[in-house]
Amino acid sequence: MADEFLISARPDLQKARVEWLASLNEERRLARLTIEAYERDTRQFFQFLTGHCGGPPGLSDLSDLKPADLRAFLAVRRADGAGARTLGRGLAGIRSFLRFLEKRGMANAAGAGALRAPRAGKGLPKPLTAADARRVASGEGQLAEEPWIAARNAAVLALLYGSGLRIGEALRLTGADIPALGDGTLRITGKGGKTRMVPVLTVVREAVNEYRRLCPYHLSAEEPLFRGARGGALQPAIIQREMKKMRSALNLPETATPHALRHSFATHLLGRGGDLRAIQELLGHASLSTTQIYTAVDTARLLESYDAAHPRA
Repeated sequence: MADEFLISARPDLQKARVEWLASLNEERRLARLTIEAYERDTRQFFQFLTGHCGGPPGLSDLSDLKPADLRAFLAVRRADGAGARTLGRGLAGIRSFLRFLEKRGMANAAGAGALRAPRAGKGLPKPLTAADARRVASGEGQLAEEPWIAARNAAVLALLYGSGLRIGEALRLTGADIPALGDGTLRITGKGGKTRMVPVLTVVREAVNEYRRLCPYHLSAEEPLFRGARGGALQPAIIQREMKKMRSALNLPETATPHALRHSFATHLLGRGGDLRAIQELLGHASLSTTQIYTAVDTARLLESYDAAHPRA
């Protein structure tokens, strides 16, 4: 979380915000990344209100909020390049905070509730080809000069493609998960605290073992499995940066991101006859409708092949 002295708000509003964020974690048990996003969104909202209201906002300013104020905030965020999904999440965070205040008699959430969230277009996931995914997730495809760092990057990316993990899930693994890796399955806690079992292929296990062999740091049960160059927990931005380098070196599209490897895991399984329900469980999707988007991806790829190969196309 950001330090509170960086928040542009009066003390009464800062205090209420701290209590709200604590309730998201302790009472509602939202995912850590969701809470971090809500923290960031409300911080940006307070910065907007500082200019909008002529000074740092307090609880009295939030009690008088109107839909027009929120629309002005969304317009500023859109002008800064925020997409519909980001704007919708930001509005959801503000609504949550206002409802928290309303229950305590500190504000009125009606204005936020009356505002419709921006519609996000339903774009299809962009998987890599099987050949590109294998190159990205292999030791030979890594660009880091330090052997143990190259092995670390390969192990993380192999988990994303070979087991369908989100990058945050892979980086939350600890030394205590090492025996499970050897047994061929991992118990993963994903979004909303939902737990699922995922497979660990031999090639993935070998990639992790190679990283462990070369890693200069002791990987104790309580500490992160994947380490940064100085021994701390590996941050997602590091893997995202390495993926960006590989896009250039391997001539991959801009859509080739760490998360695209998870899309590739699902799409390639489906293309090989994988059961949609089983893929839903492996991905940890709460709803089958979320997984069904991969059927559209597979159909789109089939039609592309048809157009390219059929003599009458």
